[in-house]
Amino acid sequence: MTEIAQHLQAVILDDLTPLDAEQWAVLSPLIADKGLEAALLEVGPTPAVETAIVARTGQFIANRERKIVDEVFARTRTLRFTRLLAHLLKPESGAPIITTNYDRLIEIAAEEAGLGVDTMFVGQFAGILNEHESRLSFCREVTLRGKQVQWRYRQRVNVFKPHGSLDWYHRDGRPVRYAGDLTSPRLIITPGLNKFRNGYESPFDRHRERANSAIDRASRFLVIGYGFNDDHLETHLTPRIRSGVPTLLLTRGLSPNAMKLVEACPNVVAIQHAVVGGSQGSSVFVDRAEMQVPDLALWELNSFISEVLEP
Repeated sequence: MTEIAQHLQAVILDDLTPLDAEQWAVLSPLIADKGLEAALLEVGPTPAVETAIVARTGQFIANRERKIVDEVFARTRTLRFTRLLAHLLKPESGAPIITTNYDRLIEIAAEEAGLGVDTMFVGQFAGILNEHESRLSFCREVTLRGKQVQWRYRQRVNVFKPHGSLDWYHRDGRPVRYAGDLTSPRLIITPGLNKFRNGYESPFDRHRERANSAIDRASRFLVIGYGFNDDHLETHLTPRIRSGVPTLLLTRGLSPNAMKLVEACPNVVAIQHAVVGGSQGSSVFVDRAEMQVPDLALWELNSFISEVLEP
């Protein structure tokens, strides 16, 4: 978020009228002092400023995503999540993955792992939001055993993006998915006072509902790089963890909210970065007790896979 804030500070005035620039003049020092999310929570942006923030944020992330996708396409890079998926359970109904990121690297990682990706959108050009049809597109066989109809589906992940995606746009008043870049505004929810309101519009509402339903039904959680600061998810996720659902948390640094869970919940195993004996290592919390692991970055997904899942 810091890099996005710096990018906005550098370029956004080019998109604003003199009147909207006056509001940015109020926001700008707050962003520098408190960070983007805290500033936008303190001062809600005007519609024009919010539109400019969405456009510039989407452009910034799309450029970053493009560089990574180029490397994956050329097979000079393997995404960490592609490695991880080989070790995750994949139920017949699809493995649920919830991401607050706007980029499509989760979807690409899953396809690189040989899995289908159900985003609830159907079609390549202006694909429509149709959850039922999207699920059926992964059906490979229907058989009748006695009076029972049995459906066999391709292995897949179900990706829920309650904050939107770089490939979501509006067309004729309806949300659609288009993989390329358009001049139309992307459907992404940026931080701030408007975040909660926007989350109740389509398609964010359906993705948030499916994400929270998956949280409610989960028997265990793997949480990667999440700070437990999102209002759209926290009404379900934190209570479930506090109820005793086994949880593994990998992150570079535990946020204050994450640390509260670690300190209160013996069912949470957490790993974060630490300097141990002057070298880079990990801090591991098990049953609320902390231990230091020198020379291993176990909080980083590639290292975790190599040291724990593929030793």
